[in-house]
Amino acid sequence: MLYEILYPLTEIWFGFNVFKYITFRAIMAAITSFVICVIVGPFIVERLKLFKIGQYVRKEHVQGLYDLHKHKEGTPTMGGVLIIVAVAVSVLLWCRINNDYVLLALSGMIWLGCVGFIDDYIKIKNKSAKGIRAITKLAGQVVIALIVGLFVFYNKQIGSELYVPFIKNAVYNLGLFYIIFVLLVIVGASNALNLTDGLDGLAIGCMVFITFTYAVFSYITGHAELCKYLQVFYLPGSGELAVFCSALTGAGLGFLWFNSYPATIFMGDTGALSLGGTIAIISVLIKKEMLLLIAGGILVIEALSVIIQVVSYKTRGKRVFLMAPIHHHFQIKGWHEAKVTMRFLIVAAILALVSIATLKVR
Repeated sequence: MLYEILYPLTEIWFGFNVFKYITFRAIMAAITSFVICVIVGPFIVERLKLFKIGQYVRKEHVQGLYDLHKHKEGTPTMGGVLIIVAVAVSVLLWCRINNDYVLLALSGMIWLGCVGFIDDYIKIKNKSAKGIRAITKLAGQVVIALIVGLFVFYNKQIGSELYVPFIKNAVYNLGLFYIIFVLLVIVGASNALNLTDGLDGLAIGCMVFITFTYAVFSYITGHAELCKYLQVFYLPGSGELAVFCSALTGAGLGFLWFNSYPATIFMGDTGALSLGGTIAIISVLIKKEMLLLIAGGILVIEALSVIIQVVSYKTRGKRVFLMAPIHHHFQIKGWHEAKVTMRFLIVAAILALVSIATLKVR
Protein backbone atom coordinates (compact mmCIF):
# COMPACT_ATOMS: atom_id res chain seq x y z
CA MET A 1 0.00 0.00 0.00
CA LEU A 2 2.82 2.42 0.88
CA TYR A 3 4.39 1.69 -2.52
CA GLU A 4 1.22 2.72 -4.36
CA ILE A 5 0.85 5.86 -2.23
CA LEU A 6 4.41 7.13 -1.85
CA TYR A 7 6.40 5.94 -4.85
CA PRO A 8 4.42 8.13 -7.31
CA LEU A 9 5.51 11.12 -5.18
CA THR A 10 9.12 10.62 -6.31
CA GLU A 11 8.73 13.64 -8.58
CA ILE A 12 8.12 15.77 -5.48
CA TRP A 13 10.94 14.29 -3.38
CA PHE A 14 13.57 11.83 -4.64
CA GLY A 15 13.64 10.06 -1.25
CA PHE A 16 10.42 8.21 -2.05
CA ASN A 17 12.35 6.34 -4.75
CA VAL A 18 13.48 3.91 -2.03
CA PHE A 19 10.03 2.30 -2.04
CA LYS A 20 10.66 0.69 -5.41
CA TYR A 21 13.37 -1.53 -3.93
CA ILE A 22 12.19 -4.93 -2.74
CA THR A 23 15.15 -5.22 -0.37
CA PHE A 24 14.15 -2.02 1.46
CA ARG A 25 10.52 -3.03 1.74
CA ALA A 26 11.47 -6.55 2.86
CA ILE A 27 13.60 -5.19 5.70
CA MET A 28 10.85 -2.79 6.74
CA ALA A 29 8.24 -5.56 6.58
CA ALA A 30 10.33 -7.70 8.95
CA ILE A 31 10.84 -4.81 11.37
CA THR A 32 7.15 -3.85 11.23
CA SER A 33 5.82 -7.35 11.97
CA PHE A 34 8.41 -7.82 14.74
CA VAL A 35 7.49 -4.53 16.43
CA ILE A 36 3.77 -5.30 16.18
CA CYS A 37 4.29 -8.66 17.89
CA VAL A 38 6.46 -7.24 20.66
CA ILE A 39 4.13 -4.31 21.37
CA VAL A 40 0.79 -6.09 21.00
CA GLY A 41 2.00 -9.40 22.48
CA PRO A 42 1.56 -8.52 26.19
CA PHE A 43 -1.97 -7.24 25.52
CA ILE A 44 -2.89 -10.48 23.70
CA VAL A 45 -1.43 -12.59 26.51
CA GLU A 46 -3.47 -10.71 29.13
CA ARG A 47 -6.67 -10.93 27.05
CA LEU A 48 -6.24 -14.67 26.58
CA LYS A 49 -5.65 -15.10 30.31
CA LEU A 50 -8.74 -13.00 31.07
CA PHE A 51 -10.92 -15.21 28.86
CA LYS A 52 -9.19 -18.34 30.21
CA ILE A 53 -8.03 -19.44 26.78
CA GLY A 54 -5.30 -21.73 28.05
CA GLN A 55 -3.40 -24.79 26.88
CA TYR A 56 -4.80 -28.23 27.72
CA VAL A 57 -2.12 -30.82 28.48
CA ARG A 58 -3.19 -34.35 27.58
CA LYS A 59 -2.93 -36.89 30.40
CA GLU A 60 -4.29 -40.01 28.69
CA HIS A 61 -1.60 -42.57 27.77
CA VAL A 62 1.22 -40.03 28.15
CA GLN A 63 1.84 -39.92 31.89
CA GLY A 64 5.61 -39.55 31.51
CA LEU A 65 5.19 -36.60 29.19
CA TYR A 66 2.44 -35.10 31.30
CA ASP A 67 4.78 -34.99 34.28
CA LEU A 68 7.21 -32.95 32.18
CA HIS A 69 4.59 -30.60 30.72
CA LYS A 70 1.95 -30.24 33.43
CA HIS A 71 3.34 -26.83 34.42
CA LYS A 72 2.26 -25.57 30.98
CA GLU A 73 -1.43 -26.22 31.57
CA GLY A 74 -3.37 -22.99 31.38
CA THR A 75 -0.68 -21.10 29.43
CA PRO A 76 -2.45 -18.85 26.89
CA THR A 77 -2.80 -20.43 23.46
CA MET A 78 -4.22 -19.33 20.09
CA GLY A 79 -1.21 -17.01 19.83
CA GLY A 80 -1.22 -17.66 16.10
CA VAL A 81 -3.73 -14.83 15.90
CA LEU A 82 -0.95 -12.43 16.89
CA ILE A 83 1.33 -13.75 14.14
CA ILE A 84 -1.36 -13.60 11.46
CA VAL A 85 -2.37 -10.04 12.37
CA ALA A 86 1.25 -8.85 12.45
CA VAL A 87 2.02 -10.44 9.07
CA ALA A 88 -1.20 -9.22 7.46
CA VAL A 89 -0.65 -5.61 8.56
CA SER A 90 2.99 -5.67 7.51
CA VAL A 91 2.22 -7.24 4.13
CA LEU A 92 -0.56 -4.77 3.39
CA LEU A 93 1.79 -1.89 4.23
CA TRP A 94 4.94 -2.96 2.42
CA CYS A 95 3.92 -5.30 -0.42
CA ARG A 96 2.49 -4.23 -3.74
CA ILE A 97 -1.10 -5.19 -3.01
CA ASN A 98 -2.03 -5.77 -6.65
CA ASN A 99 0.30 -8.78 -6.79
CA ASP A 100 -1.62 -12.05 -7.34
CA TYR A 101 1.03 -14.17 -5.61
CA VAL A 102 0.96 -12.06 -2.45
CA LEU A 103 -2.84 -12.06 -2.35
CA LEU A 104 -2.95 -15.84 -2.77
CA ALA A 105 -0.38 -16.43 -0.01
CA LEU A 106 -2.15 -13.99 2.32
CA SER A 107 -5.56 -15.55 1.63
CA GLY A 108 -4.14 -19.01 2.26
CA MET A 109 -2.63 -17.93 5.56
CA ILE A 110 -5.90 -16.42 6.78
CA TRP A 111 -7.96 -19.41 5.60
CA LEU A 112 -5.74 -21.96 7.33
CA GLY A 113 -5.60 -19.71 10.38
CA CYS A 114 -9.40 -19.87 10.57
CA VAL A 115 -9.33 -23.68 10.33
CA GLY A 116 -6.79 -23.80 13.15
CA PHE A 117 -8.75 -21.26 15.20
CA ILE A 118 -11.89 -23.41 15.09
CA ASP A 119 -9.82 -26.44 16.11
CA ASP A 120 -8.27 -24.55 19.05
CA TYR A 121 -11.65 -23.17 20.12
CA ILE A 122 -13.23 -26.63 20.31
CA LYS A 123 -10.27 -27.97 22.30
CA ILE A 124 -10.54 -25.16 24.82
CA LYS A 125 -14.32 -25.34 25.02
CA ASN A 126 -14.31 -29.10 25.65
CA LYS A 127 -11.08 -29.03 27.71
CA SER A 128 -9.74 -31.81 25.54
CA ALA A 129 -6.82 -32.51 23.21
CA LYS A 130 -9.35 -33.32 20.48
CA GLY A 131 -10.63 -30.50 18.32
CA ILE A 132 -12.55 -30.69 15.07
CA ARG A 133 -12.76 -34.05 13.33
CA ALA A 134 -9.62 -35.01 11.43
CA ILE A 135 -11.56 -35.31 8.16
CA THR A 136 -12.98 -31.80 8.63
CA LYS A 137 -9.56 -30.31 9.30
CA LEU A 138 -8.16 -32.13 6.28
CA ALA A 139 -11.00 -30.83 4.12
CA GLY A 140 -10.20 -27.26 5.17
CA GLN A 141 -6.57 -27.75 4.18
CA VAL A 142 -7.43 -29.44 0.89
CA VAL A 143 -9.71 -26.58 -0.19
CA ILE A 144 -6.94 -23.97 -0.20
CA ALA A 145 -4.40 -26.49 -1.53
CA LEU A 146 -6.68 -27.28 -4.45
CA ILE A 147 -7.14 -23.58 -5.23
CA VAL A 148 -3.38 -23.07 -5.23
CA GLY A 149 -2.82 -26.20 -7.33
CA LEU A 150 -5.32 -25.12 -9.99
CA PHE A 151 -3.98 -21.55 -9.99
CA VAL A 152 -0.43 -22.74 -10.59
CA PHE A 153 -1.41 -25.40 -13.13
CA TYR A 154 -3.33 -22.97 -15.31
CA ASN A 155 -0.83 -20.14 -14.90
CA LYS A 156 1.38 -20.32 -17.99
CA GLN A 157 4.20 -18.47 -16.26
CA ILE A 158 4.44 -21.09 -13.50
CA GLY A 159 3.23 -24.36 -15.01
CA SER A 160 3.37 -27.93 -13.75
CA GLU A 161 7.12 -28.50 -13.85
CA LEU A 162 9.01 -29.86 -10.86
CA TYR A 163 12.57 -28.64 -10.23
CA VAL A 164 15.00 -30.83 -8.27
CA PRO A 165 17.69 -29.20 -6.04
CA PHE A 166 21.39 -30.01 -6.52
CA ILE A 167 20.81 -31.32 -10.07
CA LYS A 168 21.26 -28.90 -12.99
CA ASN A 169 18.46 -28.93 -15.57
CA ALA A 170 16.54 -31.59 -13.64
CA VAL A 171 13.01 -30.52 -14.56
CA TYR A 172 10.03 -32.88 -14.76
CA ASN A 173 6.59 -32.00 -16.11
CA LEU A 174 4.04 -33.75 -13.89
CA GLY A 175 1.00 -32.66 -15.88
CA LEU A 176 -2.25 -33.09 -13.97
CA PHE A 177 -0.43 -35.03 -11.27
CA TYR A 178 1.15 -31.73 -10.29
CA ILE A 179 -2.14 -30.66 -8.69
CA ILE A 180 -2.07 -33.76 -6.49
CA PHE A 181 1.56 -33.04 -5.69
CA VAL A 182 0.63 -29.52 -4.57
CA LEU A 183 -2.06 -30.96 -2.29
CA LEU A 184 0.51 -33.22 -0.64
CA VAL A 185 3.01 -30.39 -0.19
CA ILE A 186 0.59 -27.91 1.39
CA VAL A 187 -1.33 -30.37 3.56
CA GLY A 188 1.89 -32.13 4.55
CA ALA A 189 3.75 -28.95 5.54
CA SER A 190 0.76 -27.60 7.45
CA ASN A 191 0.46 -30.76 9.53
CA ALA A 192 4.23 -31.22 9.89
CA LEU A 193 4.61 -27.84 11.59
CA ASN A 194 1.65 -28.71 13.81
CA LEU A 195 3.46 -31.88 14.93
CA THR A 196 6.66 -29.91 15.53
CA ASP A 197 4.87 -27.46 17.81
CA GLY A 198 5.40 -29.40 21.03
CA LEU A 199 8.24 -27.59 22.81
CA ASP A 200 8.71 -23.94 23.72
CA GLY A 201 10.16 -22.05 20.77
CA LEU A 202 10.74 -25.10 18.58
CA ALA A 203 8.16 -24.71 15.80
CA ILE A 204 8.38 -20.93 15.50
CA GLY A 205 12.17 -21.06 15.69
CA CYS A 206 12.28 -23.49 12.77
CA MET A 207 9.88 -21.30 10.83
CA VAL A 208 12.17 -18.27 11.22
CA PHE A 209 14.97 -20.12 9.42
CA ILE A 210 12.61 -21.51 6.77
CA THR A 211 10.93 -18.18 6.01
CA PHE A 212 14.28 -16.40 5.81
CA THR A 213 15.48 -19.03 3.34
CA TYR A 214 12.39 -18.57 1.18
CA ALA A 215 12.75 -14.79 1.36
CA VAL A 216 16.14 -15.23 -0.31
CA PHE A 217 14.77 -17.61 -2.95
CA SER A 218 11.70 -15.47 -3.63
CA TYR A 219 13.88 -12.43 -4.24
CA ILE A 220 16.11 -14.35 -6.64
CA THR A 221 13.14 -15.95 -8.44
CA GLY A 222 11.75 -12.49 -9.19
CA HIS A 223 15.09 -11.09 -10.40
CA ALA A 224 15.66 -11.79 -14.11
CA GLU A 225 19.42 -11.22 -14.15
CA LEU A 226 20.09 -13.34 -11.06
CA CYS A 227 17.94 -16.15 -12.41
CA LYS A 228 19.84 -16.06 -15.70
CA TYR A 229 23.19 -16.13 -13.91
CA LEU A 230 22.19 -18.92 -11.49
CA GLN A 231 20.15 -20.76 -14.14
CA VAL A 232 17.06 -21.05 -11.96
CA PHE A 233 13.34 -20.61 -12.56
CA TYR A 234 12.28 -17.00 -13.17
CA LEU A 235 8.81 -15.72 -12.29
CA PRO A 236 8.09 -12.03 -12.90
CA GLY A 237 6.48 -10.41 -9.86
CA SER A 238 7.45 -13.15 -7.41
CA GLY A 239 10.00 -10.86 -5.79
CA GLU A 240 7.12 -9.41 -3.76
CA LEU A 241 6.95 -12.75 -1.95
CA ALA A 242 10.35 -11.88 -0.48
CA VAL A 243 8.62 -9.02 1.31
CA PHE A 244 5.91 -11.46 2.46
CA CYS A 245 8.49 -13.98 3.74
CA SER A 246 10.36 -11.21 5.52
CA ALA A 247 7.14 -10.23 7.29
CA LEU A 248 6.78 -13.87 8.35
CA THR A 249 10.38 -13.90 9.62
CA GLY A 250 9.88 -10.73 11.64
CA ALA A 251 6.60 -11.97 13.12
CA GLY A 252 8.28 -15.27 13.95
CA LEU A 253 11.04 -13.52 15.87
CA GLY A 254 8.47 -11.32 17.59
CA PHE A 255 6.43 -14.34 18.65
CA LEU A 256 9.58 -16.17 19.77
CA TRP A 257 10.10 -13.28 22.17
CA PHE A 258 7.17 -14.69 24.17
CA ASN A 259 7.27 -18.33 23.09
CA SER A 260 10.90 -19.01 24.06
CA TYR A 261 11.44 -21.15 27.15
CA PRO A 262 9.56 -20.79 29.43
CA ALA A 263 6.77 -19.83 27.05
CA THR A 264 4.14 -17.32 28.09
CA ILE A 265 2.01 -18.03 25.02
CA PHE A 266 1.57 -20.85 22.49
CA MET A 267 0.65 -20.44 18.82
CA GLY A 268 -1.84 -23.32 18.83
CA ASP A 269 -3.24 -24.80 15.64
CA THR A 270 -4.19 -21.25 14.66
CA GLY A 271 -0.54 -20.50 14.07
CA ALA A 272 0.87 -23.93 13.21
CA LEU A 273 -1.56 -24.80 10.43
CA SER A 274 -1.44 -21.34 8.88
CA LEU A 275 2.34 -20.88 8.96
CA GLY A 276 3.16 -24.36 7.68
CA GLY A 277 0.61 -24.08 4.90
CA THR A 278 1.66 -20.56 3.93
CA ILE A 279 5.33 -21.35 3.44
CA ALA A 280 4.26 -24.39 1.40
CA ILE A 281 2.10 -22.15 -0.81
CA ILE A 282 5.05 -19.84 -1.38
CA SER A 283 7.31 -22.81 -2.19
CA VAL A 284 4.83 -23.92 -4.83
CA LEU A 285 4.52 -20.47 -6.39
CA ILE A 286 8.29 -20.04 -6.83
CA LYS A 287 8.83 -23.70 -7.84
CA LYS A 288 10.94 -24.57 -4.78
CA GLU A 289 8.68 -27.30 -3.38
CA MET A 290 11.42 -29.93 -3.15
CA LEU A 291 13.57 -27.46 -1.24
CA LEU A 292 11.16 -27.80 1.69
CA LEU A 293 12.61 -31.26 2.30
CA ILE A 294 15.91 -29.55 3.10
CA ALA A 295 14.96 -26.15 4.52
CA GLY A 296 12.13 -27.75 6.50
CA GLY A 297 14.16 -30.83 7.37
CA ILE A 298 13.25 -30.68 11.06
CA LEU A 299 9.54 -30.64 10.15
CA VAL A 300 10.08 -33.62 7.83
CA ILE A 301 11.88 -35.59 10.55
CA GLU A 302 9.16 -34.79 13.08
CA ALA A 303 6.42 -35.98 10.71
CA LEU A 304 8.36 -39.10 9.68
CA SER A 305 8.93 -40.04 13.32
CA VAL A 306 5.17 -40.09 13.88
CA ILE A 307 4.55 -42.14 10.72
CA ILE A 308 7.29 -44.62 11.62
CA GLN A 309 6.00 -44.95 15.17
CA VAL A 310 2.42 -45.59 14.09
CA VAL A 311 3.33 -48.05 11.32
CA SER A 312 5.73 -49.95 13.57
CA TYR A 313 3.20 -50.23 16.39
CA LYS A 314 0.37 -51.26 14.07
CA THR A 315 2.42 -53.89 12.21
CA ARG A 316 4.86 -55.20 14.84
CA GLY A 317 3.32 -54.10 18.12
CA LYS A 318 6.59 -52.32 18.97
CA ARG A 319 7.58 -48.67 19.21
CA VAL A 320 10.71 -47.36 17.53
CA PHE A 321 10.88 -44.21 19.68
CA LEU A 322 10.16 -43.75 23.36
CA MET A 323 7.54 -41.25 22.22
CA ALA A 324 6.67 -39.46 18.98
CA PRO A 325 7.10 -36.83 17.60
CA ILE A 326 10.82 -37.29 18.01
CA HIS A 327 11.40 -34.21 20.18
CA HIS A 328 9.47 -35.99 22.94
CA HIS A 329 11.73 -39.03 22.51
CA PHE A 330 14.71 -36.94 23.61
CA GLN A 331 12.72 -35.45 26.46
CA ILE A 332 11.86 -38.90 27.80
CA LYS A 333 15.55 -39.81 27.48
CA GLY A 334 16.31 -37.05 29.95
CA TRP A 335 17.27 -34.07 27.78
CA HIS A 336 16.01 -30.75 29.12
CA GLU A 337 13.34 -29.16 26.95
CA ALA A 338 15.48 -26.09 26.28
CA LYS A 339 18.41 -28.29 25.16
CA VAL A 340 16.21 -30.27 22.76
CA THR A 341 14.88 -27.05 21.25
CA MET A 342 18.29 -25.41 20.92
CA ARG A 343 19.91 -28.44 19.27
CA PHE A 344 17.03 -28.82 16.84
CA LEU A 345 17.30 -25.12 15.95
CA ILE A 346 21.04 -25.49 15.34
CA VAL A 347 20.24 -28.23 12.84
CA ALA A 348 17.51 -26.04 11.31
CA ALA A 349 20.05 -23.23 10.82
CA ILE A 350 22.50 -25.59 9.11
CA LEU A 351 19.73 -26.90 6.84
CA ALA A 352 18.85 -23.31 5.88
CA LEU A 353 22.47 -22.75 4.81
CA VAL A 354 22.50 -26.00 2.85
CA SER A 355 19.29 -24.91 1.11
CA ILE A 356 20.81 -21.63 0.01
CA ALA A 357 23.91 -23.51 -1.15
CA THR A 358 21.76 -25.39 -3.69
CA LEU A 359 21.83 -22.21 -5.78
CA LYS A 360 25.46 -22.92 -6.71
CA VAL A 361 26.07 -26.57 -5.76
CA ARG A 362 24.53 -28.32 -8.76
